[in-house]
Amino acid sequence: MARIAFILLCHKDPEGIIEQAQRLTAVGDYMAIHFDARAKPADYLKIRAALKDNSKVVFSHRRAKCGWGEWSLVQATLYAVQAAVAAFPRATHFYMLSGDCMVIKSAEYAHDFLDRDEVDYIESFDFFSSGWIKTGIKDDRLVYRHFLNERKHKFWFYKSLQLQRKMGLTRQIPEDLQVQIGSQWWCLRRRTIEAILDFCDQRPDVMRFFRTTWIPDETFFQTLVRHLVPTPEIRSRTLTFLLFTDYGIPVTFYNDHYDLLLGQDFLFARKISPAAHEVKRRLGLLYAAKGVDFPISNEGATLFHFLSGRGRVGRRFASRFWEKESSLGRERELLIIICKKWHVAKRLADQIRQKTNIPTLEYLFHEEAADLPDLGGIQSTLEKRTRHRRALMRMLFDYYQTDRMVICMDPSGIDLLEDFCGDRAQTLLLDVECEFSDDYLIGHAKRVGLAGEQTTQDTLDRLLPTIRHDITFEADRIRDSEFENHHRIRESQSSTENAPVLADFLSTGTSTAQEILALDHLFTD
Repeated sequence: MARIAFILLCHKDPEGIIEQAQRLTAVGDYMAIHFDARAKPADYLKIRAALKDNSKVVFSHRRAKCGWGEWSLVQATLYAVQAAVAAFPRATHFYMLSGDCMVIKSAEYAHDFLDRDEVDYIESFDFFSSGWIKTGIKDDRLVYRHFLNERKHKFWFYKSLQLQRKMGLTRQIPEDLQVQIGSQWWCLRRRTIEAILDFCDQRPDVMRFFRTTWIPDETFFQTLVRHLVPTPEIRSRTLTFLLFTDYGIPVTFYNDHYDLLLGQDFLFARKISPAAHEVKRRLGLLYAAKGVDFPISNEGATLFHFLSGRGRVGRRFASRFWEKESSLGRERELLIIICKKWHVAKRLADQIRQKTNIPTLEYLFHEEAADLPDLGGIQSTLEKRTRHRRALMRMLFDYYQTDRMVICMDPSGIDLLEDFCGDRAQTLLLDVECEFSDDYLIGHAKRVGLAGEQTTQDTLDRLLPTIRHDITFEADRIRDSEFENHHRIRESQSSTENAPVLADFLSTGTSTAQEILALDHLFTD
């Protein structure tokens, strides 16, 4: 059975560290603590005094003065790992934690999870080709030597880097290593940890190299694990749930995130707000609990990016440079059905095609698998279709040898509508206003990844108003744009009321419009 030795790096909050250690060791697991040598001595003495009688807690034999981005963080980890290996011979796994981490599963669940597969859990992506680094310097982290802390000595850090570049003072990466990168929060088996410690003793050249790289805690263990462990025995993921904003800032969790956290496919989460006393209390009781069922929905990352993006919806007012002299053609008509319920728009489009013989295409700018003819590759991906939208539509008009065409569009495609409504061609819009039950919105949330089959009702109750507001917001944006030739039919109205609007949109007789709308299940979910 798995027994975990937690490697805890910390520098503050002695009360929280003491509670964390007592909580995690109470059910048979272990902990090795490295308390930053720069931190308050009184805090360190307080932690040691409180845990001196706990045989499952050990302190690193040496303490490093830690700085963000420096080798000192790796050195501190190695100190704590060495202490844990020596003190806890029964530990099967070694799990990196920080003082901001909290458990989100029970020990029973965590041990069963680790027993399931004989693997290591550590993010390890190719440093040069993965695109894991989003901002800041990349190759320069490795090929130049870094002796200063970028945050403390920004001017001299970049002055040194500039000088090395000017003088060509690059260095070679150890030739037998393929440098990897990933999160510093890993969980490794004992055999892997022992292999890493042996490697450190045998390869002083590698140690010298990493000591002067920048942010080595994102590359050192990641590279060595991939070098020492067969690929089938590595899961390139972390077991600690963490999110980052678009600006690279860690997301903080609060009291109302309890159910969300428990539903994620992770064992721990960071960062928990220091002020979130209630969620800390509830999570603190969780590790020793028995028989707890954890339905995994795993919607956390998708849900965060959806919610945080509501305030950053942008618009593009000018057309792209390659579209300025392009047009679908003055003599052509583009008929756009706008509908949030895709199945309703697809049924309506199919009825239009059958009753009028106008070529119809479904959500070609939103659905990767939309049924399109081969147009030489321009139709192959959503990105290409959207980037070359007018060229694509011209080719489709030519392919079907028609001057009238119907397409379906999601209300979120406001930039597409602005482009097409500004074209020389005649563009007509049919806004299909549907009603949305809670059950439909829940199904929609699951289809787009905002919720899973195991998402709790409490989470859904908080999510539904946001989704409903988002749908209303999209509809209001379209109305506020005051597009010409904008028609609207409503699910709440009868086919008799909707038929004249549809007839005007299609430039056809009312009787034909009534035939199209006569489909019994047009609006049913």
